Amino acid sequence: MPTPLITSAELDSLRAKGTQHIVVFDCSFDLANPASGRESYLQGHLPGAHYLHLDNELSGPKTGVNGRHPLPDAEILTARLRALGVSDNSLVVAYDAQGGMYAARLWWLMRWIGHAAVTVLDGGKNAWVAAGLPLERGATPDPDTAGNLTRKTSLVRTVDAESLVANIAQPSVLVVDARAADRFRGENETLDPVGGHIPGAANRFFKDNLSPDGHFKPAETLRAEFGKLFAGKAPAETVMQCGSGVTACHNLLALEVAGLPGAALYPGSWSEWCADPKRPVATGT
Repeated sequence: MPTPLITSAELDSLRAKGTQHIVVFDCSFDLANPASGRESYLQGHLPGAHYLHLDNELSGPKTGVNGRHPLPDAEILTARLRALGVSDNSLVVAYDAQGGMYAARLWWLMRWIGHAAVTVLDGGKNAWVAAGLPLERGATPDPDTAGNLTRKTSLVRTVDAESLVANIAQPSVLVVDARAADRFRGENETLDPVGGHIPGAANRFFKDNLSPDGHFKPAETLRAEFGKLFAGKAPAETVMQCGSGVTACHNLLALEVAGLPGAALYPGSWSEWCADPKRPVATGT
């Protein structure tokens, strides 16, 4: 079982040994400019890496009430990964240039379709370059032979909006919102039509999982910080959410790094929650 994170040196060494089938994915993205991630990929990416687009491949169709980044169809995602060479014995490595913000989404989705052999490049593209390792330009061609990846029993848990509505009246789980503190309070909301948060939720900005150098904080630091936030609750008694179910995966990844697995994801997150005016909204801290 791979660890949740892999260093540039470890990935370079694994590739050099050639003893394991590795498929690398660049997940770089920008919510304000959805084309920029692929443009950045074409300018320079890890050798042999394929690009996966948040909107087109790591999310499903939007209905107007299911959030900005609904989960993709699991079979369609599995088929796309197969076409890009992923097999049941492959180690999947995800990275981006945004501190793992989007790579964590692929990490969670791989586990969602039952593939445990997935890891995130700690520090992402910047760390790879800082280590003096090479980049390639242009797009990596799809392999001539597809992989044999199969969908298996999910390794993660999800919850829906209805269960969280019920949780407000009779709290049994702690909801943790990964958005920045101002958006959590209902201020400076530019992505969703309503500002605020799910009543009773706590706030853990996903960027607080990172050190100033862009790498994840040490496991013991993350464990202490999440332990304080959870205030006695077990990870299995918590639900991670954010604006659209993307950066919540960063908190889920950080929990795995901390040795605190078991939290669930609310995939629709705030963008789904606020699409129904009957659902309550809280503001402030």
